[in-house]
Amino acid sequence: MAQIIPIRDLKNTSAISEMCNATKEPIFVTKNGYGDMVLMNMDVYNQTMARLFVYDKLKEAEDELKNGAQGTPANEFMTNLRAQYEKL
Repeated sequence: MAQIIPIRDLKNTSAISEMCNATKEPIFVTKNGYGDMVLMNMDVYNQTMARLFVYDKLKEAEDELKNGAQGTPANEFMTNLRAQYEKL
């Protein structure tokens, strides 16, 4: 469940850090009763950013296909991908 705290509670940084790491969910910070900031654990942030990156790439691919681009067959794509990463 989302946690909401007032900005004055940010003085207790250790407790905030513990909340972020314990819940693995964002903490919403309010100022004068309105949303102001969001705090989250670094791992959660990195996972969120990686997910958004994948979504953006999928959207680009969908747009390309809608605009007439020719896709690569899955078998060919996977063969090329494996060949590329076997070299690493």
